[in-house]
Amino acid sequence: MDTSTEKAVRAAPAAARPVALSPSRASDFMQCPLLYRFRVIDKLPEKPSEAATRGTVVHAVLERLFDAPAAERTAPSARAMVPGEWAKLLEKRPELAELFADDPEGERLARWLTDAEALVERWFSLEDPTRLEPADRELYVETVLESGLRLRGFIDRVDVAPTGEVRLVDYKTGKAPRPEYSEGPLFQMKFYALVLWRLRGLVPRRLQLVYLGSGDVLTYDPSEADLRGVERKLLALWDAIQRATDSGDWRPRPTKLCNWCDHQAVCPEFGGTPPPYPLAPGAPAADGTLPVIPSPQSGDGAAGQNGAAGQSKESS
Repeated sequence: MDTSTEKAVRAAPAAARPVALSPSRASDFMQCPLLYRFRVIDKLPEKPSEAATRGTVVHAVLERLFDAPAAERTAPSARAMVPGEWAKLLEKRPELAELFADDPEGERLARWLTDAEALVERWFSLEDPTRLEPADRELYVETVLESGLRLRGFIDRVDVAPTGEVRLVDYKTGKAPRPEYSEGPLFQMKFYALVLWRLRGLVPRRLQLVYLGSGDVLTYDPSEADLRGVERKLLALWDAIQRATDSGDWRPRPTKLCNWCDHQAVCPEFGGTPPPYPLAPGAPAADGTLPVIPSPQSGDGAAGQNGAAGQSKESS
């Protein structure tokens, strides 16, 4: 482990047992159990990225644009919000300045802002904000299933029709995946739909993914049976997470995504050694509760054993 990584490990917050599951952390475990451990248990820091930070700025613009009257929700006004939202984000997270530390003339920052403005403007070709009045924006949702599993996350936008039908919308600043890889993003939306259903007793009529990078809009209309299947999958996934937490056995799952991982220095796949496992078996969670291990439903054992391999905003 190099010196910089050792310092990062020492500076990380105290380790704690997972207490809840979000779409992002569920995807982490399905992608690579060791990545989940580094992010949730060890809480190892990660370098900010230009792409993720641009996504945060674009999301902020699309959220706050609806503060204005409908007639003022125009593409030029939205583009004009980008520099201000970047400034607000930088004030909250000064460490993001390092993204452009090697850009003394500000040329790369200017291109980055222009790219963000282009993503915002593309949205206007996909949806008409003058005809939308969201019921909620950046809605935090949390529920506890009968098993004791806590689910939580943030939904970009919730639309409610006059007839009461609900649409959940998520903005993506990247490009739409090929059809064979669409299940990962849909899993995130089904996760949100499940949480909202358990909270409000209503299955959302439509799930909508808006891809600003490619100009695509993907929709899916879930059924109650769909959401029950997602719930069973999450119970099996949580069972696998709990067993890994107790045993300390977090195995890496190498994929092409490893090339972009911040934790190569402590990953066995790259010749690294993970930091000593910081939890004792059966240790209580950060809130003092003992681990809850739901029993997987019939037929879910494979998902629990394998972490639902092949699937791909929040802390656990």
